[in-house]
Amino acid sequence: MEALEALKKRRSIRKYIDKPIPKEILEDIIDCARLAPSGNNAQPWHFVVITDKERLKFIAEKATYGKFIKDAGACVIVYCDKNNRHHLEDGSAATENILLAATAYGIGSCWVAGYNRTYEKEINEYLNIPDNLRMISIISLGYPAEEPQPKYKKALSEVLHWEKF
Repeated sequence: MEALEALKKRRSIRKYIDKPIPKEILEDIIDCARLAPSGNNAQPWHFVVITDKERLKFIAEKATYGKFIKDAGACVIVYCDKNNRHHLEDGSAATENILLAATAYGIGSCWVAGYNRTYEKEINEYLNIPDNLRMISIISLGYPAEEPQPKYKKALSEVLHWEKF
């Protein structure tokens, strides 16, 4: 799939078929994430990939808007070093790369908030995350059991401004 096609085709998928995602594909998706731009090329990220059903269930129970994670083939939690002043931006760039790489593989994904959420501490403890890392996002991954229609998006003319607002 071409890059522009993946950008325009990507949708948030919350229903998955019961089919494991090959480890090689998950590794390539994370390889794409680590290639994201970062401030001063700091690359402050770490990626925790979860495929174990009990762990997925735990994450789903804790993540307020991620109950569907229990049915996913995997989830990725993006962490960044909190001492890096661009950790939120850098982790968000890596997250977007995960979403787009998954789309290119025909894998559905959904970005679930993680940053500054009440469940961050409990999930971090469960996964033995070092204190210097902040959760940026949780991304569910799985082969889609749905094909949602595109959501309304504002027209380009409503959001594009040339030279000034």
